[in-house]
Amino acid sequence: MKNIKINYLKIIILTAIISIVSASCERNLADDATLSTNSKNGEVFIDGFSAGLAYGAFGGSKYTAFTVDTEVKYEGSSSMRFDIPSVGDPNGAYAGGVFIDGSGRNLTDFDALTFWVKGSQAASLNSVGLGIDFGLNKYKVEMNNVSIGTNWQKVIIPMPDPSKLIQEKGMFWYSEGPENGLGYTFWMDNVKYERLGTIAHQTPSILNGIDKVEQTFIGSSITLSGLTDTFNMPSGFNQTVTLAASYFKFISTDTSVATVSELGLVSVVGSGTCDIKATMAGIPATGSLKINSLGVFTPAPTPTQNAANVISIFSNAFTNIPVEYYNGYYAPYQTTQGQADVKINGDDIIKYSQFNFVGIQFTQPTVDASQMTHFHIDLKVQNTTGARNSFKVSLNDFGTDNAYGGGNDTSLQFTYNNAALASGSWVSLDLPISGFTGTSNRMHFAQIILESAAGITDLLVDNIYLYAVTTAPTVAAPTPSLPAANVISVFSDAYTDIAANLNPGWGQATVVTQAPIAGNNTLKYTGLNYQGIEFGANQNLSTMTKLHIDYYSANSTSLKTYLISPGPVEKAKVLTVPTTAGWNSLEIPLTDFSPVNLANVFQMKFDGNGTIYLDNIYFHN
Repeated sequence: MKNIKINYLKIIILTAIISIVSASCERNLADDATLSTNSKNGEVFIDGFSAGLAYGAFGGSKYTAFTVDTEVKYEGSSSMRFDIPSVGDPNGAYAGGVFIDGSGRNLTDFDALTFWVKGSQAASLNSVGLGIDFGLNKYKVEMNNVSIGTNWQKVIIPMPDPSKLIQEKGMFWYSEGPENGLGYTFWMDNVKYERLGTIAHQTPSILNGIDKVEQTFIGSSITLSGLTDTFNMPSGFNQTVTLAASYFKFISTDTSVATVSELGLVSVVGSGTCDIKATMAGIPATGSLKINSLGVFTPAPTPTQNAANVISIFSNAFTNIPVEYYNGYYAPYQTTQGQADVKINGDDIIKYSQFNFVGIQFTQPTVDASQMTHFHIDLKVQNTTGARNSFKVSLNDFGTDNAYGGGNDTSLQFTYNNAALASGSWVSLDLPISGFTGTSNRMHFAQIILESAAGITDLLVDNIYLYAVTTAPTVAAPTPSLPAANVISVFSDAYTDIAANLNPGWGQATVVTQAPIAGNNTLKYTGLNYQGIEFGANQNLSTMTKLHIDYYSANSTSLKTYLISPGPVEKAKVLTVPTTAGWNSLEIPLTDFSPVNLANVFQMKFDGNGTIYLDNIYFHN
């Protein structure tokens, strides 16, 4: 099945692509607009156009695809001819357009739009319908995948609620692409509105007739989808059309929890539970949405990366690359539902339910991520889980052919095991790509696979991006501003340091140097495993309250600092790495180092991995 997406923001009517063909045009569109009542003429094309119609091609289509043919017709003297382009046609990727009456017509007397059609070959016509008017498309109706053959046949498009169409401008529209990559021709004739009286058993639906439950928050908005109407046709078969929200009357059972607009936009305004239902022309629609609002929403942390160093897949903080989908629905093993369809207080969120694994793909084009150093994702687990959870990320490269399965695909994987994922709060993962396993050149990055190996079934996701952190800082650490009288400094250009051995021989593998960063002397640990600092004299820190450290690392995944008193008695403090937004300035309460004797501290220690830059190590009150 072909899948042609019409971007209505790109629909254009240009002088060069408007054809106004009039069979007996006795008045112009401006005259029509002054009429007190709208025309009830149901004819669109019968041996020519009814008065007042104009043709406008869709943006990106082959605008010369439509002509009037006097050789091939169902009956009478002429028909409409549509020449569909082949793949690669420089004049347009598909054929599509709309037939508009500028002043609008009253179509309330009819129950169907009908036409006769045949093709130069058997084909499946992608989309036809009514209600596209280059405006709000308020009463759009769409019928998909219409089978056509090489003989003339009649097509009937049922009208969901004609009483709405008192001034409809969009009389007819179509959209069709190549069949198996090749163009062909089809013809239409006797396009008109009729009252058949033989269309029965109308069944409107929202959410494709499913009773859906949505757990959400105050400030979220949900656009109702799956809006359809099914009819029993004169042939005895059922025909389903998709349609605009304005045909429905939407109802909220508790407007203090959620309201719903005439366009099907559900806005969550309070805590609690309510149901969203609908009717059409007095007929109850199948399907409903149950809202379970959990109250006020806490958003994910706002990214602080420089946009110039980011490749963003999903984030309101950056410009995202083109993404084909945030859920590939990979059959038959994937159970994950949901994608990027949740908006809370203006912030777009991905919501996954029944989560086992999911694919996010971007091949139009693939991305050169070879200069990126880290992968970032914000996660919030919604379901109750055990104490231990596992979350796996795969970064997949499709190789030089930019296609999946071409024999040159590579992948990097990282499995995150941490009880913090069970907290119900946002967890920000900044994963060094150097810590992923597997092989990948990352020059044709095309896909991300997220997987739950245990525990996680309902998940909110935000801020998916790759970024580059320079190996060394390019700016100096912030200059301290505390009075020197309140400080005991171990290493800082801003103060007079106590006597200390910055590189005692403790058998460590760490290489210690001092590097100037923007003119500021900085302590550098290369290949850290552990590293000590010995004070020239034991320090009484009992009147001090905090330890200050500025640190920077682009590649560390583990870093701790220790205070040590004789015994030895030591206590570690975990530092967050890598420092994804430049220098981290940390103020550590000295009480965090209990049971170290603060009146008699003689050593500090760091352990971890990677390359670490340190500055402004001092105690203060």
